Order: sequence, then C-alpha cells, then structure tokens
Amino acid sequence: MTTTSASIETLSKLPAPGGLNALGFPKAPGQTRVVVAMSGGVDSSVVAALLSRAGYDVIGVTLQLYDHGAAIHRKGACCAGQDIADARLVAERLGIPHYVLDYESRFREKVIDPFAQSYVAGETPVPCIACNQHIKFADLFETAKDLGADVLATGHYISSRSDGQGGRALYRAMDADRDQSYFLFATTRHQLDMLRFPLGDMPKSAVRDFAREFGLVVADKPDSQDICFVPTGRYTDLVARLMPEASEPGEIVHVDGRVLGRHGGVMRYTVGQRRGLGLEDARAGGGEPLYVVRIEPTARRVVVGPRSALATRMVHLREVNWIGAGELSGLPVEGMEVYARLRSTRVPVPALLFSDQAGVRVELAHGEDGVSPGQACVFYESGEPTARVLGGGFIKSTAPSAGYGSNAA
Repeated sequence: MTTTSASIETLSKLPAPGGLNALGFPKAPGQTRVVVAMSGGVDSSVVAALLSRAGYDVIGVTLQLYDHGAAIHRKGACCAGQDIADARLVAERLGIPHYVLDYESRFREKVIDPFAQSYVAGETPVPCIACNQHIKFADLFETAKDLGADVLATGHYISSRSDGQGGRALYRAMDADRDQSYFLFATTRHQLDMLRFPLGDMPKSAVRDFAREFGLVVADKPDSQDICFVPTGRYTDLVARLMPEASEPGEIVHVDGRVLGRHGGVMRYTVGQRRGLGLEDARAGGGEPLYVVRIEPTARRVVVGPRSALATRMVHLREVNWIGAGELSGLPVEGMEVYARLRSTRVPVPALLFSDQAGVRVELAHGEDGVSPGQACVFYESGEPTARVLGGGFIKSTAPSAGYGSNAA
C-alpha cells in the first residue's frame, strides 16, 4: 500500500461500535465537521483535500492578514492577494465551502505592532509564534466554533494524539527538517482538544505527491517564509516606519568598555550577528571576529565581543505555557531534565527546567551561542526526533557562561 492510499484509508475510517473515527470522534466522518485553515499554500490545501476525500464535512477558511503592494505576488508570502485566490481555486476543485475573513486589523494589532515594538526593546521576535498564538489558534479557533466545527485542522508539521489521560499532547513531526513544534509551543491544552495536524507523520515529498494526485494548482508552489508580512524582505523598513525611535543612533561598545563606533538604530542588530556591524576599524576586535553580544535599548547601545562572549548557560522566561503531564508548579526543586530548543533551526539540547518563586528558568548543560531576549525556549521530553512537546516560554533575559554581563532587553 502506498503512503497516499494508507493515509487516506486512515483518515476515512468509520468508528466501530463505541469507537472513534480517525479524528477522535464517535461518529462517521460525514457527521464530523472540520474547518481547515487554508493559507493558499500546498500544505493546508492537501489537508483540505485529504479530509474531503475521506468523507469529512470540510469547510475552508482563509484569513486575509495583510494586503499591501508587493506582498500580493511576492514569492514566499502568504495570506495576501494571490494566496487567497489560490485557496479559493483549491476549494472549488474540492467542492467545499470556502470563506475569506478580513483579519487585517487584528493581525496588525496582535502581530505586526508587537513585532516592531520588540525590536525597539532590543529583542529578536518570532512573529510566527505570535500569529499562531493570537490569530490562528485564538480568533480563528472561535470562528471555527461559530461554524459548528468539531475540529480545526491546519497544515503544520507537528503531531497530536491522546496523552492517555483524557487529553491530547503535542509531538515533534516525523520529518525533522519540517518540524514546526518550535512555533506552536504556546498551544493550550484546551486548544489541543479541537486541533488536528494531519501532516505530522508525513514527509514534505509525500505532501507534494498528494497535491499532484489531487490536481491542485498549488502542487509546486514555493513554501512561505517566516516574516510573511514584510513585502521587501527587509524588516528594518517596516520597523523604521512603525517605530521611528528604533532608528535613533547610538554607540557600538566592546564588552571591555571601549567605544568602537556608532550605529544607525538598535533594530538593525540581533544577538549573534557578525556581519554588517558598521565598524570601520577592522582591528577593533584585536584580530578576532566580533559578534553582537547584547543590546541595551534604553542606552541605545550595541555591545559586541568575541564569540566566547556569546555562550549562554541560563535563560529566564516569561509567558510560559505548560502542556506536559501534571502542573509546572509541581517540578522538583532540583529541576526537571528536559531538552530545550532555543531557535527553530537548532536541535533540542539537554537542560534543567526550574519553576519556583524566582520564576521559570532553564539551565543549559552546555553553552549556546546567539540566544536573545524575545526568542522562544521550547521544552521537549527527550532528544528523540518525535519527542513530546512539554511547553515553552519567551526569553526574558539570559546569563552567560563567562563574566560578560547579563542580556536583558
């Protein structure tokens, strides 16, 4: 049996007496309403196609999040003009209802404005997390309920299944190169009960094959990029327009206290950055490459130093979401062994997780470079490719391995 036919057979299973269908409901697929978040890309389109062919009552919903100029046809964008048209064509091909909802003002308020404000504060934001947390799994979640849906399904590469205790748990995707668990750590237990991710156990190549089999116009469409709402690809243009104070000049200072030069705005720098520092004197680092070690927004100061100054051993977190077993307050005083992921492109590393009167913090077994306030720290049960996601939080501050000072935005 091929991957395609096996997947369709799994999705289309009818419940045995007293049993559940493939989405976890004790009724036939045709009696199970599924709202699919259709971005106009290949992943969500295939989710809609699979569920429709399997006999579920599928409704496609596309969110118009922004629609400004070049973003309409820019490769790698999503949720704008051409993508909405593609989603509509896919829905017509599948014969399912399709609705476009104008979420531009909400997206601006909950994602774009905080993104710019984060750079002003010297942080490195992750807007995809904010979009999932405040738009797709919040506002769209409520819209799905209004439409009478049993399930909200998306094209994210992540798995969810029963936790054995009456709820559902999140797990990393089978395809490690596509795993999106880093961007979904803020998903709550309540949301997990209604969310489904049909692509979690598939490689991207199989999803493309599905799209071709279904005859979808998006079969060979390029994947969307992280900062989808930046039409030029230069986020600094957007931040400068929304938050002009982020362009105010300041000093570039070495960790040893020497003033090495001037910069044109803290928004142009991120922790770990090496290129484009704007230092004319190549000898400023004493023959050693220099990196952005931390950003001090109040003083409009960018602090640089050698690579050794980048190593972080402790991160303090805010807005922590826990979806592991038990409660976060029940962690042992000596810390809980977890694997922590500090950037979406990095593998989880061994760490200890603490939760006490001092707050929630993660102590890394080894120093990690380029860790910045504003990024996410996501916890996993193990280092295995399909490990359970335990939750995560946003980095409030960091403590280095050496005596170079803390990094607090």
